[in-house]
Amino acid sequence: MYTKRNYSFWMMFKWSKTPFFMGLIYSATIGFIQYQGFDLALPWEPVSIIGIALAFYLGFKNNSSYDRLWEARKIWGGLVNDSRSLGAAIMSFVQGKNKAAIQKELIYRHIAWLTALRHQLRLSKEWEHSELRIKGKYFPVASEDYHNKLNKELGLFLSPAEVAVYDEKTNTATQILVTQTKRLQELKDQNYFDNFRHMEFYQLIRSFYDGQGKAERIKNFPFPRQYASTALWLNFTFCLFLPFGMLGFFPAVDIWLLCLCPFMSALLIWIYFLMEKIGDYSENPFEGSFNDVPITSIARAIEIDLREMIDDTDIPAPLSSEKGFLL
Repeated sequence: MYTKRNYSFWMMFKWSKTPFFMGLIYSATIGFIQYQGFDLALPWEPVSIIGIALAFYLGFKNNSSYDRLWEARKIWGGLVNDSRSLGAAIMSFVQGKNKAAIQKELIYRHIAWLTALRHQLRLSKEWEHSELRIKGKYFPVASEDYHNKLNKELGLFLSPAEVAVYDEKTNTATQILVTQTKRLQELKDQNYFDNFRHMEFYQLIRSFYDGQGKAERIKNFPFPRQYASTALWLNFTFCLFLPFGMLGFFPAVDIWLLCLCPFMSALLIWIYFLMEKIGDYSENPFEGSFNDVPITSIARAIEIDLREMIDDTDIPAPLSSEKGFLL
């Protein structure tokens, strides 16, 4: 997530410069042919109708993409609230012998679940922009290695034997919640809390499954490809005809106007492709790129809250943005 007030113009242009330069070369070629005496000008009206229709379609696509991004943020906002509620419940409900050790065990297992969930959400899908994860001049110098660090991070909160059990499972986050549920049942049977409080714990576990399922729905089901593909190819169609329509505004008798035509065409081509690209990069809020939901930072904030509840030691500091980006 970008944390500064605005992207600079050059950051935005660097990210989306290819359509501008390709459009400039294409439009200049059309203008040169026009200057040689071939009349290539098209009426502006039909070209403008295509542009208006495309603008409406891009607006629909970008709104739908933003809905996916904002829903993802609301899901993780709900996980923050439910996690704090779980921590408060653990500290209040668990009583009896060794309660401090049990409270720490339950809270650590929940942090392990958050760790497994964010790792799973960061795994690449074939429709995502995995080749453009956070890197480069304007981005943090290092991104998380979500593929190889899971067991090491889980080992900070779970026993080696429990971590080994999850190696054989397909969905680690789901299985951690299963273990948490079984452990709560054992503690209830041992009278660490009564049946009413056990049901409260179950409702919280259910809310975590609900949040995980919602996040996985966004992760595993892409923005429908027919909508995304239509926006892309309509953009190409409009930009193919745009330089011909622009020639009507720049008469060949005025050489300086004819020279301005390629630049104006390239600028419009860049604007339309930029709008399409913004929607394209908002579709997948968990892919680990520079505009996604900062689930690593959110998970760290939850971890700090929960570990402070048990007066834990060596609590990590909140994540800070690096060069304007927050993971």
